[in-house]
Amino acid sequence: MDLKDQLKNLFPEHIESNEPEENQEQEHVLYVQKEPMICKFEKRKGKATTIIEGYEGSDEDFKILAKEIKTKLSVGGTFKDDSIIIQGDYRDKIMAILKEKGFKTKRVGG
Repeated sequence: MDLKDQLKNLFPEHIESNEPEENQEQEHVLYVQKEPMICKFEKRKGKATTIIEGYEGSDEDFKILAKEIKTKLSVGGTFKDDSIIIQGDYRDKIMAILKEKGFKTKRVGG
């Protein structure tokens, strides 16, 4: 007894459809703002961190942006208190990624 026969026994009134399912994935568009995002460098507990602040859109969009930056740079980081904290000094690379997406950026610190 194969899987289809078992499913027919469990769900006798189910009608099988041969049409392929349509998955419509929409690309999420981030809110582009007027004020520049601040990309600054700090040392926390002796380690270098890059902090991105000043996003005016929703928190969900900012979290998506944080995840994208972390995956592109292959580094760790977090989203806390309306800012993205990235481990290491990656200001130049982050600013290039944000400019590519259409954001204005401002470099702060060192």
